[in-house]
Amino acid sequence: MSDNLVIAGKEFRSRLILGTGKYKDFETMRAAHEASGTEMVTVAVRRIDIHDRSKESLLGHIDTERIMLLPNTAGCYTAEDAIRYARLGREAGLSDFVKLEVIGDEKTLFPDNEALLQATRVLVKEGFIVLPYTNDDPVVCKKLEQAGAAAVMPLGAPIGSGLGIQNPNNIRIIVESVSVPVIVDAGVGTASDAAIAMELGADGVLMNTGVAGARDPVAMARAMKLAVEAGRLAFKAGRIPKKLYASASSPLEGMLV
Repeated sequence: MSDNLVIAGKEFRSRLILGTGKYKDFETMRAAHEASGTEMVTVAVRRIDIHDRSKESLLGHIDTERIMLLPNTAGCYTAEDAIRYARLGREAGLSDFVKLEVIGDEKTLFPDNEALLQATRVLVKEGFIVLPYTNDDPVVCKKLEQAGAAAVMPLGAPIGSGLGIQNPNNIRIIVESVSVPVIVDAGVGTASDAAIAMELGADGVLMNTGVAGARDPVAMARAMKLAVEAGRLAFKAGRIPKKLYASASSPLEGMLV
């Protein structure tokens, strides 16, 4: 049976989503995308020339035959700004999908959940497929689903921190609470972080700095690919229960004396 990631009816074989910022050059970015096997990458609408598709532009270095663009509203601090940049991205022909970000605090870059809900409701009514970046708050994630979000993207840790999954129980509760895909976004620093996110039941992982900021981004991209695949397989296989005391691998019953 297929185990593809499905968001708003669109299927993706890869459950790893990458960003396009912070790479030392476009060639490294493209090579990392290839090594990761990703089929979706984020592009910040307000930080690129969305009309420039030349080979010298960011968009000119993304294999759009294989990889879908996911415009995001990074850098927006109000619902109004986020809505405006989502519209600009669609008008430029990037996508009906949008990774919705409304930042509430300049230092921590934590989301403004009230503004996020407001923007989600507006964009859903306009036909956008909204993937909101939010806190790891099960109540907020449920409200975003009710507002029409096609997926929810709770943070694992603050953006770019590399701290890994700080509240695994919250991620697990979110997975149990909503019926839309859960994609852990932000805070992944290395492959084990990605594997843990998937073992918790997340449907996918989105990262940028964890790959782009690595000493060898291309090697890290491949490591993240394998980690996401391994974590997903482990989640489906079902881990053994944790026990306080030892349990013999070879039971004493039936042993020859």
